[in-house]
Amino acid sequence: MKRIVVILLSVLSATVAAQGKEWKPRLVVCTDIAPADVEPDDMESMVRLMAYADLFEIEALITTVGWNCDPYPLEWSQYMYRVIDAYEKDLPNLMKRSGQKRFLSPKKENGCQEIGYWPCADYMRSRAVMGSMYGGIRSIGERNDSQGSELLIRLADEDDPRPIYVAAWGGANTLAQAIWRVKQTRTAEELKAFVRKFRIFTITDQDMDYAHRMDRARSSHQWLRQEFRDDLQFVWDEGAWQEQCELGKQHWALHQQNIQTKGALGSEYPNYKWGVEGDTPSFLYVMPNGLNDPEDPRQAGWAGYHERGLCPDSLTTAWTSWQEPVRSISVGYKTRFYPDELSDFMARMQWAAEGQGNHNPQVVVNGLKGLQPVRLTAKPGTTVRLDASKTKDADGDGLTFHWWQQPEIGTAKVTIDNADQPVADIRIPADGRGTAAHVICEVHDDGPFHLVSYRRVILSIQ
Repeated sequence: MKRIVVILLSVLSATVAAQGKEWKPRLVVCTDIAPADVEPDDMESMVRLMAYADLFEIEALITTVGWNCDPYPLEWSQYMYRVIDAYEKDLPNLMKRSGQKRFLSPKKENGCQEIGYWPCADYMRSRAVMGSMYGGIRSIGERNDSQGSELLIRLADEDDPRPIYVAAWGGANTLAQAIWRVKQTRTAEELKAFVRKFRIFTITDQDMDYAHRMDRARSSHQWLRQEFRDDLQFVWDEGAWQEQCELGKQHWALHQQNIQTKGALGSEYPNYKWGVEGDTPSFLYVMPNGLNDPEDPRQAGWAGYHERGLCPDSLTTAWTSWQEPVRSISVGYKTRFYPDELSDFMARMQWAAEGQGNHNPQVVVNGLKGLQPVRLTAKPGTTVRLDASKTKDADGDGLTFHWWQQPEIGTAKVTIDNADQPVADIRIPADGRGTAAHVICEVHDDGPFHLVSYRRVILSIQ
């Protein structure tokens, strides 16, 4: 008889465990949103973000410079407000997805939001501010403070243990300015604590106009990586965003049919010019769907895969995906996950238009609900049983299961028995002591769009 061992470790953060709630991740967007005839990409990503406003605590929507603009034209900010206005129109339907009947008070809405909560449109408008109008390291200094940089300082100073994820669709000059300002006014220890509140995911490096994009020394991003390499988790994506653009073009007919025709948000989703939603991986990386933890960029997810290494500037280091073999691995995951990612978006747009639709399954592994990784210990040469049979689907749809190992993270190669059943047995190698393995439970339903959910299991072999 096989010896089956299951040893449970803590799976929830102290905050969630203490309060019995799952808080949204804190998200800041730095966008060079523009007219569709200039660059429709940010407008597309903004529509998608609003369709997922129940999963992100959107702390700030900050206009900023990018490849298409330096300085940023003030009149372009209207396009961000157009998307918020559309969100307001679709909000009664979107709220039906989680059974939400009312909004929190402004005080509570500006506090911590639980996953599943749709904020009101006025909350979104209050978080939409102007950031740095001028790009590059040359603009950082006394005259570059903005509503955006001041808001970032206030956010980091809040009594909130959650990290702040900055999604840079354009340049992250506004964050650099906030850090510069704190450096002038606080001690070295206080500055370190401030910087450590932030994580940043940049879609290439757009802190300059397009003509100077290869002159990396112009960018404030390089300054951030140089000065704060040990304190700022910096992801410089050069793989997922390009694949996002290309896959979107390949599936454009589905966008036309199932996104552009759905609700007020769909009517604001423009035709593509260069590629489709190249900025979207910056928040897919943070999306709480159970697949990856954004605190560890090695965990593959809808935003690809990254390893720490030399940046394209040949000077600084960050979490990157620009060199082989990492680039091919990242693109491979994007290609693998994209059909489910797009189906998920299309299903949400149906909710926006109709106030009804499909829900994602709720994956339960070894009796543990939620989205946090399940952490287990195992002994070498034993078998760990993973049981997802209590997984639920709100619509009563049929479910299919698939267990698989992400080989790029952890050094133990496990064998998975019954990989397509709700209950799988994970055989631990006899020589695996001191290593780890990451196993993912992937669950699809058989409802409209065949929606997916995940749960990552991290096995520590001791």
